[in-house]
Amino acid sequence: MKVMKPIPTRDIPRGNAWLYEVKYDGYRCTLQWRKDSIQLRSKNHNDLSKQFPEIITACLQVQGQVESHLPLMLDGELVIINQPYQANFDWMQKRARMQAEASIQSASKERSACLMAFDILQEQGNALLSTPLEERKNILKTLLSHQLFKDKIMYVPSYSDPDQLWEKIFTHLGEGMIAKRKHSTYKQGKQHQDWYKIKNWRSISGFLTAYDGDNDYFQVGVYKNNHIISIGKCKHGLSQKDFSIVKQLFQTKGKLENKTYTLPPAICATIHSLDLYKQELREPAFQKILAHARPEEMTWKKLEFAQAMFPKEIDITNADKLFWEGLNYTKADLLLHIRQIAPYMLPFLQQRALTIIRAPDGIEGEHFFQKHLPSYAPPFMARQTHQGKEIITCETLKDLIWLTNHGTIEFHTPFQSLTARTPEEIVFDLDPPNRDRFDLAIHAALNMKHVFDELQLTSFVKTSGNKGLQIYIPIPSGSMTYKQTALFTEAIARTLENAFPALFTTERLKEKRKGRLYIDYVQHGKGKTIIAPYSPRKNAEATIAMPLYWEEITNDLSPKSFTIKNAVELVKQRGCPWRAYKAVKKSQNLTEILTFLGT
Repeated sequence: MKVMKPIPTRDIPRGNAWLYEVKYDGYRCTLQWRKDSIQLRSKNHNDLSKQFPEIITACLQVQGQVESHLPLMLDGELVIINQPYQANFDWMQKRARMQAEASIQSASKERSACLMAFDILQEQGNALLSTPLEERKNILKTLLSHQLFKDKIMYVPSYSDPDQLWEKIFTHLGEGMIAKRKHSTYKQGKQHQDWYKIKNWRSISGFLTAYDGDNDYFQVGVYKNNHIISIGKCKHGLSQKDFSIVKQLFQTKGKLENKTYTLPPAICATIHSLDLYKQELREPAFQKILAHARPEEMTWKKLEFAQAMFPKEIDITNADKLFWEGLNYTKADLLLHIRQIAPYMLPFLQQRALTIIRAPDGIEGEHFFQKHLPSYAPPFMARQTHQGKEIITCETLKDLIWLTNHGTIEFHTPFQSLTARTPEEIVFDLDPPNRDRFDLAIHAALNMKHVFDELQLTSFVKTSGNKGLQIYIPIPSGSMTYKQTALFTEAIARTLENAFPALFTTERLKEKRKGRLYIDYVQHGKGKTIIAPYSPRKNAEATIAMPLYWEEITNDLSPKSFTIKNAVELVKQRGCPWRAYKAVKKSQNLTEILTFLGT
């Protein structure tokens, strides 16, 4: 059967008759599950089971528990998730091209795929096509609510407020949104008026460099370091009149070679696209020809900014100001890192009273700590009062970009939320004497990991962004007091110090440490703060506090490897190492730790 396809639109359908879902960027497919077979079928009826065996394996592992629901058919999007509102198109392309079983198995372990299920078409062999959507969603939600499939088949929730969902999609640089009539039945193809897709278009500008007479496509470029860089081809979107004018300009003024006409940069245009994939615009379409624009204004940096999608409420200022003179990194580079890492960073900033370090003139200029919201902060910044003064909080993308635009380089967080008096996590700061002895931090971290594993505690690790490592143990809200966590951190620190007295110390005075790594357990306390995950540091290398997988804590690890220039791409390629942090926080079993403390 043909799947039901959403109709493209630019206007969001509104009203109580509609519900809204995240649109993911992957492969539309159905899961067809019978007692004797399980298949993933693309919308073009291709069998995807071989390319994505982890989905089939997940089904086989729970077949006995879902047998009463079979035969079963789910409709969804096969994706590799970056974060809850965005999938990784690049990884899906790689997976789809793989043929060798060994490569497929390796890739499935490195970045596992997931079926984001948004509809159910058959249960117990009974067709549900005539069942209203809202009822189908409830059946699907019940089926997937027991988390049998863990992260291999996940339910796509629906929202009643499209603006609230769109803000999340915009923040997370998602592909778009689907609007569906609550009471619609399932119809094949596009012969309906019930499902609509609204894409999160980026609007970019470039100049036209060539026209292909064979296929009517124009080549689009921008300047990067005074060289022309091609960013793809575009054909659709212009009126017939404008298309004819531009085509004629190339044919009459351009140089012809192999049916392609070329011109020096002169004709500029605004184009909307979904993304830039391997320097090629995805799904580009002309918006308009820019009659009075200058080609030299069409730059790679402006393209990066347009692709990043900054909130329109914020006027970015002095983007070209040098912030790291030794590296030639500008404020724009800082802003781009913060904007693109925001989906991963914001969850660790929200509902915390922040301490920030601002350096409005770059790392060599004046810098200062700040805890209180300045009087000139815009109305959209959240107002939270502590001891009669408005503190700095960061709840939204707008908050984060506004603070960065005002020269914030470092973001430090306390260990408790705004409304709590008890810690939300236990943190150890492993501080070697210098970067040359980063090996001490690696040694200490791995020994701590062994202890935490013995105590059945799930821990997370990150670089400090300077010369050490930091280990987090998320704990359920209200589960431990600061007094209890202080006893635990000291006990662990002393244990490690006693086991390796020549390597580690708890001595607070630097002159008495004698080249040993300092296990800073005192830093974990009420009123104290620590650098937030993914925050840049005000140092010469523009490094960041980078979350890592434990498997990455090896002797060849360097804290200088993670900077504002490469962190985003690293996270896209390998996923966020801390993506399970909130789930672990809710379920962390503290039985062993409380027994250890005798409480």
